[in-house]
Amino acid sequence: MNSLQEKLKETTDFIKSKGVDAVEFGLILGSGLGELAEEIEDPQVITYDQIPHFPVSTVSGHAGQLVYGTLEGKKVLAMQGRFHYYEGYSMQTVTYPVRVMAALKAHSLIVTNAAGGVNTDFEAGNLMLINDHINFMGSNPLFGPNNEELGPRFPDMSEAYRLSYRQTAQAVAEKQGIALREGVYMGFSGPTYETPAEVRFARIAGADAVGMSTVPEVIVASHCGLNVLGISCITNLAAGMQKNLNHKEVVETTERVKVDFKTLVKETLKAL
Repeated sequence: MNSLQEKLKETTDFIKSKGVDAVEFGLILGSGLGELAEEIEDPQVITYDQIPHFPVSTVSGHAGQLVYGTLEGKKVLAMQGRFHYYEGYSMQTVTYPVRVMAALKAHSLIVTNAAGGVNTDFEAGNLMLINDHINFMGSNPLFGPNNEELGPRFPDMSEAYRLSYRQTAQAVAEKQGIALREGVYMGFSGPTYETPAEVRFARIAGADAVGMSTVPEVIVASHCGLNVLGISCITNLAAGMQKNLNHKEVVETTERVKVDFKTLVKETLKAL
């Protein structure tokens, strides 16, 4: 079938038929962070397995559904759970929901993730505002022919994470008394956690946190012209900085900091 535009039309037509109308902000909620979607008012919930051309999320802590409604006065379309390159999906499939958000006329994307702290000043439970990223995933979602109707062949990534949005989030954090770090996120393919040597390499390369998501979605968001705000929850210190790593700790840490996380996102959304 089916050019990308045809697939997008089928997907968006279906989503609209389920009661989704205007969308201002897309939200991608990472591991353990999906609870924010439960605060969306007048929610319309669509599970991924209903949606034409959508994959399904296979990772613990990812609910696997879209939630549409109003959050802090803004019309939002939230992904409770994302897709990952390591699940075996192509980069184009991983980022397809961002294309859908853009096709639904969203102007901005708030993307969140659980990440490992590389910066030696970080502690588990810190929130980090992403100011830039390093793509170390071995691929790029824009490989292949480019459709100029969707975005330019060579997107400018100079300000992939919008400065004015970061400034707003910092001001909100200060007002709310939330300690908010800021730094560079480095994307690895996963699914293995990074080795101690890779973590040392990431630190030398200028990363403050490492993870297995976000970078592809932000590249496509930039291609689509979306404004992006990115927030990492530092759920653990990376390999070589603590005794061992496991996904259970990731979910437990996000549970511990969820109040600050939800407050930061909601109050920032209100201010944007």
